[in-house]
Amino acid sequence: MSHTSNKQLVWDYIQSLQFVDETACKVVIEHYLHSEAVFNGFHPINTLHGRNEIFHSLWKPFLKAFPNPQRRDDIFFAGHFNNKDWVCATGHYVGVMENDWLGIPASGEVTFIRFGEFYHVADGKIQEVYAIYDVPHVMAQAGYPIFPTSLGTELTIPGPSSNDGIIIDESNPALAEHAQQTVEAMIAGLMQFDGHNLESMPIEQYWHPQFMWYGPYGIGTTRGLRGFREGHQRAFLHAFPDRVGGNHVARFAENGYVASTGWPSINATHSGGGWCGLPARGDKITMRVMDWWRVDKTIHENWVFIDMLDFCQQIGYDALARITDIKRAKSN
Repeated sequence: MSHTSNKQLVWDYIQSLQFVDETACKVVIEHYLHSEAVFNGFHPINTLHGRNEIFHSLWKPFLKAFPNPQRRDDIFFAGHFNNKDWVCATGHYVGVMENDWLGIPASGEVTFIRFGEFYHVADGKIQEVYAIYDVPHVMAQAGYPIFPTSLGTELTIPGPSSNDGIIIDESNPALAEHAQQTVEAMIAGLMQFDGHNLESMPIEQYWHPQFMWYGPYGIGTTRGLRGFREGHQRAFLHAFPDRVGGNHVARFAENGYVASTGWPSINATHSGGGWCGLPARGDKITMRVMDWWRVDKTIHENWVFIDMLDFCQQIGYDALARITDIKRAKSN
């Protein structure tokens, strides 16, 4: 199938999940997913095998908690990586949290569930899904924040300021090539950190002076290079001085957008100090990461996902169990 056909397939699938109930959801999954499809998800969902497990372990509890959810896609495009065809999407589900989800008590309030997704498509079916939902942000909206005050600003993450993130039709290869080259050069610059001065990384030329960096809950959003360094980069580099990136599942571009995910994308030791208010114990950790970049000559926006609950689990911090502590404090 062409990228256009793959995009139409995935677009039809994700739009069919909008305002869906449990019965209809099961029909949608059986129609679009391969019988042995694999869902590689966020903690505590993690890996699911086959349509039946994906429905019962992911979608049935989700729809019970957020009945008839609205889906709001901000970025959607396709590409090819390592002999596989991919389609990616990011945005929010929106629903009223009427029942508990993943142990998070129902708030009864409108809730935004931020998602990042990569779909491997082959033979007219969705074969694999990689997905991170920002569960800590859901916890915070329900009244159970699990991290101290973020260095960045916590907010509901917007889509592209250019309003052109949904790419359904054929695209411009020249724009995609420039976007990918810009992002790859910026990442190569990050690798030149001397271990002391952030200015040792020659990255300023690749970013718009007022670029927006949208991190996961616990890190927050920053603006401009100074905001990025003080709101995220300095603390991250200090906490994980031996970090090694790579192990990409997918990285591709379309028009002025680039997407990348690794599973895990980072291997490191949490040794250089606390991160997100969590003390370092010297644990060897990995990180599931997703990035989207919008490029127009330079990088204007960067949407970042990290499976924060998976990270917490690796350093011995059961973030979901923290709910009990917060409940106890509220009752006293």
